[in-house]
Amino acid sequence: MTRSGLLAISLSLNVLAGSIVLIGWVAPNVKTTFNPDVDVPVIAKTARIHPLGAVSGSTVIGEHVFVAPGASVRGDEGEHIFIGDNSNVQDGVVVHGLETFEGGHELLENEVEVEGKKYSVYIGQRVSLAHQSQVHGPAKVGNDTFVGMQSFVFRSEVGDHVVIEPGAKLIGVKVAAGRYVPALSLITKQEQADALPKIFEGYTYQKLNEGVVRVNIQLADAGQPQPITR
Repeated sequence: MTRSGLLAISLSLNVLAGSIVLIGWVAPNVKTTFNPDVDVPVIAKTARIHPLGAVSGSTVIGEHVFVAPGASVRGDEGEHIFIGDNSNVQDGVVVHGLETFEGGHELLENEVEVEGKKYSVYIGQRVSLAHQSQVHGPAKVGNDTFVGMQSFVFRSEVGDHVVIEPGAKLIGVKVAAGRYVPALSLITKQEQADALPKIFEGYTYQKLNEGVVRVNIQLADAGQPQPITR
């Protein structure tokens, strides 16, 4: 191969590596028995995937969404994953789902339905998924909800304007709108979910999500910073 040919290949590889660094890991899923179609993430132009964030498979990322370092949004097993406008996926967050297709048929028990459409994980608008939290499908999180640090949502549906305090766990329940889940609590029975306290005037974290959303929209809108070379 000529010197000019080698130079062209080298430049192409550098451009490819640079694009990965600047946009994060965004990739289709691999073809499997439980995911026979190859899907590419659909990411809004105003969203920002940090260079150390990962988004793959059947995933939709809305406008002004910030996916932070170490976050993983994987639409490679459960389909589909949706993250609404102005939401944020913070450091170390995992969004994933159980398989929704196998043996030639849909696994309805591993899906949630929103406005007539089926999802593995549905995250509404202006939702904050705080550091190291996990939302594992089948799961739905409503609009204007705060999912606290190291909390866990699995086989559950969470209403609008809910606060899940740090370390709380929700498994197999539905949480009504306007409730809060106390820190470190384990909610596995619907009676427990129904008894969760309502957010009241003066509740410590009543306005928390508004501020978190405002900060992360700015991080999304700022665009990717140029990496520092050494």
